[in-house]
Amino acid sequence: MLKIFHDKDADLDVLKNKTIAIIGYGSQGAGQAQNLHDSGLDVVVGVRENGESWSQVKSDGLAVMSIADAAIKGDLVQMLIPDEIQSTIYYSEVAPHMSSGKTLCFSHGFNIHYNQIVPPKDVDVIMVAPKGPGFLVRRTYTEGIGVPALLAIYQDATGRAWDTGMAYAKGIGATRAGVLETTFKEETETDLFGEQVDLCGGCTSMIKASFETLVEAGYQPEVAYFETLHELKLIVDLIHEGGLSKMWYYVSNTAEYGGLTVGPKIINEQSRQAMKEALRRIQSGEFAREFILEGRANKPVLNALERQENEHPVEKVGKEIRAMMPWLKKD
Repeated sequence: MLKIFHDKDADLDVLKNKTIAIIGYGSQGAGQAQNLHDSGLDVVVGVRENGESWSQVKSDGLAVMSIADAAIKGDLVQMLIPDEIQSTIYYSEVAPHMSSGKTLCFSHGFNIHYNQIVPPKDVDVIMVAPKGPGFLVRRTYTEGIGVPALLAIYQDATGRAWDTGMAYAKGIGATRAGVLETTFKEETETDLFGEQVDLCGGCTSMIKASFETLVEAGYQPEVAYFETLHELKLIVDLIHEGGLSKMWYYVSNTAEYGGLTVGPKIINEQSRQAMKEALRRIQSGEFAREFILEGRANKPVLNALERQENEHPVEKVGKEIRAMMPWLKKD
């Protein structure tokens, strides 16, 4: 039976008199650093000297320093910079200062699982992965709620890695909601699969394909936008709040019957085979190798695909439609 860990299972004192170095100050870096600080822990933030984040860290009332200096100071070093540059920064700025007994922490297992970072044997290596973006980690903390998280232990050199991980999870507010145990392998492979197959890749491809089908059949692009993209949030919110059953309960009988009878024809056996192939490439490391090489080449494929995505008709129509909705948060 799955065990879920809460506040009573974690001791924040494990991190008392320790310094936590947060490397990076993006969404997760900012959210986690501020929560840890507000939990009464000693936090320093390591970012590029005089870079964009430097003044923001200061403005948020946190100690800021170079990445190397933060790594020197930190008893626990949390790597919260993008996957594709993480190993480069680690080896140039962090690795020289990972002395025996320290803890190396991650919120995604990519670089450890695919051996882009090979830590020394005498340090603890853990992962605390909140299941929500950094702004939500921060907001729910201030509301006294917290975002659930996954905890994994890759290397327990001190014998205290689990206690450290639980204390860190409590410091960011995750134990308020619940912490589940996992492994670096499981977190990495399932996370990549979800991103590629449904959450990001599959979902956006489905939106574009359904939009194109309606427009090619002669329907107005604006109406097609409402039916294939805009209303998706209503459905996802219902699923998020109460699972598939809540969504089917609240939509019309027409929508339920049509969805249950036609949906399996859209996501069919051919789709499942594509999903299995995506999983195979993740498990074998093929996707990781491709992504790492893409980063080293300055992301030519990703940059081209981003341009294509931004130029898609559903995006152009969407901007016009969203301009009619002043309540939507603007970029």
